[in-house]
Amino acid sequence: MLSTLDNSWMASALRLAERGLYTTSPNPRVGCVLVRDNKIVGEGWHQNAGEPHAEVHALRAAGEAARGATVYVTLEPCSHQGKTPPCADALVGAGVTRVVVAMQDPNPQVAGKGMEKLRAAGIEVECGLMEVSARELNIGFSSRMTRGIPWIRSKIAMSLDGRTALNNGMSQWITGAAARQDVQHWRGRSCAVLTGIGTVLADDPQLNVRELDLAIHEIKFVRQPLRAVLDSQLQLPLTARILCGGNVVVYTAAQDFQKIVELEKLGVRVAVLPDECGRVDLIAMLRDLAVNGCNEVLVEAGSILNGALLQAGLVDELVLYIAPQLLGDVARGMAQLGEFTMLDQRVELEWQDVRNVGKDMRIVARVRHK
Repeated sequence: MLSTLDNSWMASALRLAERGLYTTSPNPRVGCVLVRDNKIVGEGWHQNAGEPHAEVHALRAAGEAARGATVYVTLEPCSHQGKTPPCADALVGAGVTRVVVAMQDPNPQVAGKGMEKLRAAGIEVECGLMEVSARELNIGFSSRMTRGIPWIRSKIAMSLDGRTALNNGMSQWITGAAARQDVQHWRGRSCAVLTGIGTVLADDPQLNVRELDLAIHEIKFVRQPLRAVLDSQLQLPLTARILCGGNVVVYTAAQDFQKIVELEKLGVRVAVLPDECGRVDLIAMLRDLAVNGCNEVLVEAGSILNGALLQAGLVDELVLYIAPQLLGDVARGMAQLGEFTMLDQRVELEWQDVRNVGKDMRIVARVRHK
């Protein structure tokens, strides 16, 4: 039977897991707390892929005090040998007597097997405590494991009347410095930042993470997300700033072998994924990102790519920065969705969070998939 204290200890484990928000990809964010005699005797969180998992850190901190302890962990302990040994085996060997799990691991290699191993060793196991919070923390990892594609989050800066640029293309800056700084956190937690060739040609962005203060997490941000460019006709200039620093993939439908070789010489991975209309196959692109370990993808693009992804039902979440200004009906919109003739064609959203960021408003909304 779960108690109020169980909730308190799991909340502590979730706070630990949050410390891996910017560092654990492609692995999930996991926190673990060991409790004995109503006192924390060990705690840990997964910090980087390939390094010890949260349970191992907590067991090391607890030492002999782990024997007879209750374990609170935000994700089911792994049962398979990966880059690190199975955590379920480590818990059995440490002599813990009870394990409380927030959510089952969506990874098919685990998916209940870790809890089965613990129960087979005589350990009491309970699952589902604060599951919603745990699932939210690893929404991208769950998406990759269950759908085979990342969680797609589109960031759009716009005026109150939904305009992202003047008709002549001018857009810097619609929103203020605080909003632009806030975007760095969304980039930092993402495995990839996706843009379209139109944005690259118009703005020549770098789309890297900069000036990200993570002092509150007591870690230093060192991981840069993959930069992905959707470029059907392979128009990307070899001098584009996005190519600086490596870690770039270009998705195209063009069989321009000379241009591909030139890009590859610059360290760019080029994936040719045409659909039947001669454009990039969006589903194939997202599956490729998932295969390459991308959990969360942040889209920073113009109305054409935003519209294509929304029309295809591939956007999961919108992060909208709304400036207190009007740009007029001739200015460019946030997404090219074509003309709707019936209300049931509309894209419906569910508000998740609304707050002020500097002089602007930030709205996070989930797309209701039909």
